[in-house]
Amino acid sequence: MTKICGDASQFAASALHGYSMVHRDLVKMVRGGVVRAQPGSKGKVAVVVGGGSGHYPAFVGYVGTGFADAAIAGDIFASPSTQAIQSVVRQADLGGGILLGFGNYAGDVLNFGIAADRLRAEGYDVRILATMDDVASAKESERERRRGIAGDLTIFKIVGAAAEAGLDLDAVEQIGHRANRQTRTFGVAFDGCTLPGEADKLFHVPAARMALGLGVHGEPGIGEESIPTPQALAQILLEKVVSEMPADAPRRVAITLNGLGSTKQEELFVLWEALVPLLAKAGLTPVAPLVGEYVTSLDMAGCSLTLTWLDEELERFWCAPVDTAALRHGLIEDVDTTPEDSLEGPSVTYMKASTGEGRRGGQCVSEIMSTLASALATAEAELGRIDAVAGDGDHGQGMARGSAAAKVAAAKAASFGAGAATTLSAAADAWADRAGGTSGALWGEGLRAFSLALDDNTLPSPEQLSRGAKQAMERIMSLGKAKPGDKTLIDALVPFVNIFEQELANHKTLSEAWCLGAQASQVAAEATKDLLPRMGRARTHGEKSKGHPDAGALSLSLCVGVVGQELQKNEQTVFRHGTQALQQ
Repeated sequence: MTKICGDASQFAASALHGYSMVHRDLVKMVRGGVVRAQPGSKGKVAVVVGGGSGHYPAFVGYVGTGFADAAIAGDIFASPSTQAIQSVVRQADLGGGILLGFGNYAGDVLNFGIAADRLRAEGYDVRILATMDDVASAKESERERRRGIAGDLTIFKIVGAAAEAGLDLDAVEQIGHRANRQTRTFGVAFDGCTLPGEADKLFHVPAARMALGLGVHGEPGIGEESIPTPQALAQILLEKVVSEMPADAPRRVAITLNGLGSTKQEELFVLWEALVPLLAKAGLTPVAPLVGEYVTSLDMAGCSLTLTWLDEELERFWCAPVDTAALRHGLIEDVDTTPEDSLEGPSVTYMKASTGEGRRGGQCVSEIMSTLASALATAEAELGRIDAVAGDGDHGQGMARGSAAAKVAAAKAASFGAGAATTLSAAADAWADRAGGTSGALWGEGLRAFSLALDDNTLPSPEQLSRGAKQAMERIMSLGKAKPGDKTLIDALVPFVNIFEQELANHKTLSEAWCLGAQASQVAAEATKDLLPRMGRARTHGEKSKGHPDAGALSLSLCVGVVGQELQKNEQTVFRHGTQALQQ
């Protein structure tokens, strides 16, 4: 349900009042809607748009210089009344006639039509523009039945700029109808929306599914399928729209990738990234594209793609300056829209090992990184769940992503012929870069410190590995300032390093010493459930974590355990044991 609602019957009116209070530099609240706080010039065509509430920033967010002169707001998903339309139009009139813009819905067609007739009888020159961009709502042959959805933004922006430029009513109307004919939209919903005051959504979409061809008044889609990859979703949206491309349409297009209420901006950017190469392949050039929420449906999860094919005149008005709550920019000049060929940095050249033994060392590090990445991918969800008890729940994700990047970097270095030190250093930097955050930085620096104990022309020896583990521990403690007992990865790392070093001194083999250290690390990690965190974000919710082990300590113990298993399998063929062991 809507969490901030009050009296549900007054929700739309309260929202309108609050909006007009915030944006009083742009709008003034009047009966039925808002008008510009600073009216346009006398004799100008007044562009008045409107429809039901629940679609913010449509329609009141469109009022301002270069866009609409006024907006009429009905109740949630309901057409404004005839009387409200008349009231707003009378206050918006500047003497140049009025263009009424609205979506092609039965209630809006009826009320705006009646209001237009009555206003004409009073002497106003009123024209009507009902948007019809939704390709899912009717066949092309029945275009007059199509709904107006996110295409409202493009069409009304072009019309508003034409009126702002001083064109007369006939010209503004003609441009509006042309923009309407050149605009197509298709959308999908991942879940329905909730009317204010109601306890359940108007419709539900099953988990991991999406509805095709949504409506912005809470109407369910016309079909359903599994949520695809961003690339596949971009393909679906574009194909549905481009299949309706007007005859002899220009190749330059205004594009709006629109969120419907609860799909995050970052998700839309991911989708845009997938869409750009498809546009290029289709021979379409995006002009001043918009990605964000422009025509919503309360809290609906989903998105829509709108294309308006632009001739020279339509493009000029699409790029014209605008100043509204929803959209604000100066004149947009033509810019290079060619997508980047690659976001990769410069290629890296690794130092090759000068011996076959050194190259085997690099390959060994690469194989261990691959095994670590697999183990951490498997543990991602559980580590995230534990971290969420008193942290932010991203530890599993960071470890999985960091180790996956380290796997790729190590494989590249090893394939080039790099030794153990260079391969581990490359993996360390990749881990830190991809994982990010505190954990990523600590793991990256720890692995890098470890790599400094190795060399590129020999296989790692037990002494080198012990020194590397100790250097990693010291570097992490120096950077993170954590000590044993602070409920961090240090609680699992210190016992591992100490026992590993101790058992090597007791003449245990490499794998025996490492695995004994790993066992001590696992016991210590589990024991962190009895500690209260004294470092990081978790310290502010310390009591919540009591009884739960630290995710960082668990992931550290998991990693050293995995490496121990690899040492047991490969010790005799990969690692050096000293002259005496080799002679035996």
